[in-house]
Amino acid sequence: MQTPQSGQIPGILIQSLYETDFYAWTQEQAKLLKHREWSQIDLPNLIEEIESLGKQQRAELRNRLSILIGHLLKWEYQVSKRSRSWVNTICIQRIDLLELLKENPSLKPYLQEALQTAYIKGMALASGETNLPRKTFPENCPYVLEDIFSEAFYPGEPATDDVME
Repeated sequence: MQTPQSGQIPGILIQSLYETDFYAWTQEQAKLLKHREWSQIDLPNLIEEIESLGKQQRAELRNRLSILIGHLLKWEYQVSKRSRSWVNTICIQRIDLLELLKENPSLKPYLQEALQTAYIKGMALASGETNLPRKTFPENCPYVLEDIFSEAFYPGEPATDDVME
């Protein structure tokens, strides 16, 4: 079977391409958009993918926030096991979250809504990695967003030089 040239792909083949070779479909859609070939565009799938991109950014925010919260909980509730690795994870997650918010400022109003979901996942992470029962941790997130994002915030006791070195 020959592959048609750009601009010559019939609608049925575009649909098939969407299902069988997503990357090729994206490249074809980009070409069609650049050349303003509106009638050739796979509009239903294009709309779905654009909506999906927004959902992915929200999911990325929740995921990074849950990892950060999980490590803050580990820091607070398993004092004897504090490590440089935990400090690094906390630091990197903060940087990545701030970068994500800088690139997607319209996600900022979603932060408060995402906090409880992220806390539940963070609590599961902390419980699983520390072997502490979930009931060890508060039912609701004990941290406010301002503290979560503050590079100086380490719940309980601050990061000491011996852990940082």
